[in-house]
Amino acid sequence: MADLYIIAFGGNALNSPGGDGSAREMTLNIRQALRSILPVLENGHRLVLTHGNGPQVGMEMLKNDAGKTLYDTSVFPLDVLVAETQGQIGYLIERELRNLLSEHNLDYEVAGTIGMIEVDKSDPAFEHPEKRVGKTYYDETEVARMQSEKHWKFAEEIKNGKKGWRRVVPSPEPQRIVNKKSLQALVNAGIIVITGGGGGIPVIRTNGQWQGVEAVIDKDRATALLAEELSADRMIILTDVPCVYMNYGKPDAEKLEQISLKEIEILTSKGVFGKGNMLPKIQAAAHFVQRTGHTAVITNFEGLQTGKGTKIIP
Repeated sequence: MADLYIIAFGGNALNSPGGDGSAREMTLNIRQALRSILPVLENGHRLVLTHGNGPQVGMEMLKNDAGKTLYDTSVFPLDVLVAETQGQIGYLIERELRNLLSEHNLDYEVAGTIGMIEVDKSDPAFEHPEKRVGKTYYDETEVARMQSEKHWKFAEEIKNGKKGWRRVVPSPEPQRIVNKKSLQALVNAGIIVITGGGGGIPVIRTNGQWQGVEAVIDKDRATALLAEELSADRMIILTDVPCVYMNYGKPDAEKLEQISLKEIEILTSKGVFGKGNMLPKIQAAAHFVQRTGHTAVITNFEGLQTGKGTKIIP
């Protein structure tokens, strides 16, 4: 059977810096992103695509705020917004991927899915929410109202030198792919699968019943779990740089073309990877490599096309 590749690209890849976040802009960016995976498909590999949704779910949260203010409508919880953006982005990816496959005479079927991921309701993240979401700045009056009405939690935020607050939610560890069996059946049939958007919809099971939770799962950790459970041969994380750097953005920055699990452990302890950007990607890639013994790659769209990037090996 052909090798299975799991490829993840972020929500920021779908919105250009300073762009308008429109469907037209997302479509153009998705079209460009998908062209980078052509070598994978032309080589006959099976493929699962995951994607981020940070900017998109943030926009939906702003619409919630506006709707509540203007129309007194009830707002949707975060798990529903994740599902909404999974459908929105997944549709655009599937549509453009079908067009690309037709253009290059590649005979693949495509299936977009709405994916739930189980989290542990006792995860410490629920007691210590840190993931910033939604509106970038609340003032004291808004914070007091949201805390009273919705029991939201906030962290201090500085914007243009002015102190405010931003909503924070838990980011629990993904435990299990709820729809693993259906995904496995699609993959085994050679169908390209789009799933796990935004890290998956976070759900818990209580007394045999599923329910969503107000949380955000890290997309790359969710992708690593998906790759492990589907027995992928390679996991690729697409980002905005061609490879991993130590001390990125500093005079002593150093490019890493290959790195082992042991080296990751040593370098992480030295703090040479950006905590809020590259470190989570490296940790997710290392998780996959450690659990499977296969290789992971971190690169950008151009690196995927040319076979470059940072390889994480056992």
